Amino acid sequence: MIIYNVTVSVDKSVHEEWLPWMKNIHIPEVMQTGYFLEYKMCRVLTEDDSGITYSIQYTCANMNDLQEYQKKHSPALQKAHADKYKDKFVAFRTLLEVV
Repeated sequence: MIIYNVTVSVDKSVHEEWLPWMKNIHIPEVMQTGYFLEYKMCRVLTEDDSGITYSIQYTCANMNDLQEYQKKHSPALQKAHADKYKDKFVAFRTLLEVV
């Protein structure tokens, strides 16, 4: 199993809009691609003056599924997020393997 972890620090000025958009639109669109088995959205408890940070963890069966998702769907979904919240967030991605 592979976990595709997306860590996002979102500016406090857009947080109240961003959170429901992520939960009701963006994450469901990612899940509708069919490559992920489940997801968890966690708030990072470390305080930061500049923003509020979340870890979204998408689980897929194998690396091939993840690579196919990244090739076919990820660019458009990331662009939609970047266009909507330009200059109001910072994101980075990590891959984890369940052992």
